[in-house]
Amino acid sequence: MAFRLPVVADPEIPAGTALSGSGRLPRWLKRPIPKSNANHMTEGLLEELKLETVCDNAKCPNRMECYSQQTATFMILGNVCTRPCGFCAVHRGRPPELPESDEPDRVAEAAARLGLKHVVITSVTRDDLPDGGADHFYRCVVAVRERCGATTEVLTPDFVACKDALERVIQAKPTVFNHNMETVPRLYRRVRGPKSDYRWTLGMMRKVKEYDADVKTKSGLMLGLGEERGELLDALADLREYDVDFLTLGQYLQPGEKYLPVVRYVPPEEFEELGEIAKSMGFKKVASGPFVRSSYHARDMAETDV
Repeated sequence: MAFRLPVVADPEIPAGTALSGSGRLPRWLKRPIPKSNANHMTEGLLEELKLETVCDNAKCPNRMECYSQQTATFMILGNVCTRPCGFCAVHRGRPPELPESDEPDRVAEAAARLGLKHVVITSVTRDDLPDGGADHFYRCVVAVRERCGATTEVLTPDFVACKDALERVIQAKPTVFNHNMETVPRLYRRVRGPKSDYRWTLGMMRKVKEYDADVKTKSGLMLGLGEERGELLDALADLREYDVDFLTLGQYLQPGEKYLPVVRYVPPEEFEELGEIAKSMGFKKVASGPFVRSSYHARDMAETDV
């Protein structure tokens, strides 16, 4: 089945932006669909082991590329999120059940059978759980490492009001701790919802290093939501002030009509320029481009010496 980029609403496109023939998307956001039986193999394995991925649930534009390379970002703790973020296609509501006790073993089995050397584990936000799902993250990281020896990356919620959650995750010793800033302070609660807090996000990144200085930290922002260049550079400076190692910058794509609209499509050359600026600010590794997502080619970034 063909997979289409999930932009369904017409954005405000700046004058001079090169558009595709349809007038809806810039040419640089058109890409061929990978042809590979590995795509079906990955889908089949995930279905067999009853695992969720952010690739599917968040309508990621890189889904078929990653599946064709026999990789995926595992999404634990179900597929219903307790946060009403304005940008995310994951279903929101009241999760129907407690974490599945065998899910860590199923994630580890999938990682082993796919031959993954670096495993990225994310989750929905679970404000309904006393620890926000932190112990489940811990168990998944440990299970993967024991099963296949892969390096691991966790992409967690903010764990607001869960005092000991972050420390529990870091006790598992993931290789990389990732938590996305997503946008600039002015747009923060509009994009991420009323429970989000910009300073809390920054504080999490610093605490990671306090708990375990060997864990690399990573964050990312979506561009095209209406942020101004000065605001963006200030946000990047904040991340560096809080000792964040790795950075991802990508284009926001609207997953449906009820979600925040795309204000601007950022051209590839501007992404390249921003990437160079970020490197000059001291980030150890930067991925910056229209299709970049927080876990896209994550292994390459994780293997960077810092």
